[in-house]
Amino acid sequence: MGSAHTGPRGSDGPGPADDASLGRDPAADGPATGPAAFAALLRSLPPPTAGPLPVWDPATADRAPLPLFRRWLREAAEAGEPGPHTMTLATADAEGRPSVRTVMLRGADERGWHFGTHRTSRKGRELAARPYAALGFSWLSLGRQVRVSGRVTAAGPEASAADLRGRGVAARASALSGERQSQLLGSYEDLVRASAAAWSRAEREPDAVARTWTLYAVAADEVEFYQEEARRRHVRLRYRRTDGGGGAGADGGWTRELLWP
Repeated sequence: MGSAHTGPRGSDGPGPADDASLGRDPAADGPATGPAAFAALLRSLPPPTAGPLPVWDPATADRAPLPLFRRWLREAAEAGEPGPHTMTLATADAEGRPSVRTVMLRGADERGWHFGTHRTSRKGRELAARPYAALGFSWLSLGRQVRVSGRVTAAGPEASAADLRGRGVAARASALSGERQSQLLGSYEDLVRASAAAWSRAEREPDAVARTWTLYAVAADEVEFYQEEARRRHVRLRYRRTDGGGGAGADGGWTRELLWP
């Protein structure tokens, strides 16, 4: 990395030139963005949902969570929710410290909720140490959320490669340049060069796959559906696995429970 800069009067801290070189506005920490102004901004923001919300009777819910989940995701897509198949993925390291990020849902079937990543990435290493995860879906236009948690299993090389080959050029290029995901990056220019090379290869070799790319499945033991209604009334329905199995379960093996919001 580059050498340290010296601030005014020989101090060790960064001077004004450093802020400018990093593209940072030195006035950004003024009164308009101070703690009081930031707190006032948070209080002024409207609720994330607006307009009429669906009325959902949990008594009509399916016996297992998978059909209801698929229906809610489809309704979110039809309502114009941006990226309804994106989800937060929470994992924990060997010491139990959690981390969270946003990934894309690759499928949901009797085996579980599927996503892909590099097994050498931070989340891949954490899943190797602790093979459990939680997923979160948020569809604000409908006032809905879904939480999924359970044990995670990794698919074999053939299934993982097939998942990657089924994606577009952008996704395959990102995977090809992501085998060093979460490692330290020397410079932005290194990223630009690696990305360009990956794009070129993805376009030239449609069957090229990243050797570390892995498809994972969360075999749920708990799934919760959340519906916001008028007057901020929240309806929560939790499915708990009772047969000792995994996956999403097409039928039976689940207990349904209403929860206080």
